[in-house]
Amino acid sequence: MATRSKKSKTAVQAESGFMEAIEVLGKEKGIASEVLFDAIDKALSSAYKKNYNNEANCRVSLDRQTGEYHVYAIKEVVEEVTNPVTQISLALAQQQDEKYAVGDTLEEEVTPANFGRIAAQNAKQVVVQAIREAERGIIFNEYVNRANDIITGVVQRVENKNVYINLGKTEAILAPGEQIANETYSPGDRIKALIVEVKNTNKGPQVMVSRTHPGLLKRLFELEVPEIQNGDVEIKSVAREPGMRSKIAVYAEDENIDAVGSCVGPRGTRVQIIVDELRNEKIDIVKWSSDPVQLIANALSPAKVVSVAINESEKLSRVVVPDYQLSLAIGKEGQNARLAAKLTGWKIDIKSESQAEEFGFDDEVDEPLDLDEFASDEFADEEFYSEE
Repeated sequence: MATRSKKSKTAVQAESGFMEAIEVLGKEKGIASEVLFDAIDKALSSAYKKNYNNEANCRVSLDRQTGEYHVYAIKEVVEEVTNPVTQISLALAQQQDEKYAVGDTLEEEVTPANFGRIAAQNAKQVVVQAIREAERGIIFNEYVNRANDIITGVVQRVENKNVYINLGKTEAILAPGEQIANETYSPGDRIKALIVEVKNTNKGPQVMVSRTHPGLLKRLFELEVPEIQNGDVEIKSVAREPGMRSKIAVYAEDENIDAVGSCVGPRGTRVQIIVDELRNEKIDIVKWSSDPVQLIANALSPAKVVSVAINESEKLSRVVVPDYQLSLAIGKEGQNARLAAKLTGWKIDIKSESQAEEFGFDDEVDEPLDLDEFASDEFADEEFYSEE
């Protein structure tokens, strides 16, 4: 049986230095040194099997202080040995300790004399791999808990319409479907995006982000408005057509707090920061109400509303506006009406006062008209949609 020869003073110092290096490396990378040591133990065990005895059932012990290693063959105690690699006779086992009985396991040191070179080579490879895997795990755990949170990064490159954003330790991917249609992205651009998914792939963590998700608008307001951060103002609903226009409904339980004014900020500074971040996306901030009639009227801002009739069981509503406000209430290509419907969760049928008189509307609300009809040429001209 091969036994280990006495090591030189230089070899002992090298092993001790290796252990210190592992400790320092673990601290630098934020990885528990025990994780690296366990990986080395397994690597050395595999190296022994590969180079000396593939059938052996063995264990490698690595001293965490001195760096000394020992290889032990694990054998089963039997009456009659049929495989000397994995078995040992009861008689031989009891020569070492009379307490051994058939069925017990015995560990026998089999450290090869020339195992040091192989051990060092495998240890280096496994440390590099273990660090890589541990770093991936740390990054994944960091970002998987940040779903629906905002990240800020720098555009690194654009490949196959995917935008890759450098986050420092890793990179995020802004897929084509999550990009605002009228935006362009160039290397070096600094942008904010919402984390929508984090995948753990063979190539490491994959952070998927979005610039079109309504949650991005909500999180931007949470970052810019102190009253939202401390809970005085609450965002109740968000509706968004990315890159074009958005509506956000806010509420303050304290009547002395102006929820809309808090979000707008002094001279519009707070909302302007968000508009600039979203590349001039228009944002309407309206007051939320538990009364659906009032909420629908507010959601159609900036249009003035004369009356709102609702069918609560069907979530249908009919809104009457002044004749001169009809195009404003509907919006360019029906945009204002669509966003109001998304914001409130109600289907909205908008009529002018003259139309209401002509058809003799009462408080009964039938199925509303399809909002797509408002995408006709009649309302396509820019002059119909004023920024009141």
